[in-house]
Amino acid sequence: MYRLIKWLIYVAFLGFLALVSYMYVGPFFGADFGPRQNEIRQEIILETH
Repeated sequence: MYRLIKWLIYVAFLGFLALVSYMYVGPFFGADFGPRQNEIRQEIILETH
């Protein structure tokens, strides 16, 4: 059981390391991680009684 938990910790750490590496290297290969920025306008009608 201990070997399984140790193996899972190693795999999780390697996955985290791979994601961080992709975050830094991704823009060189055309991956854009920035949010899409569009202006949205919507008319709001307030009714007064």
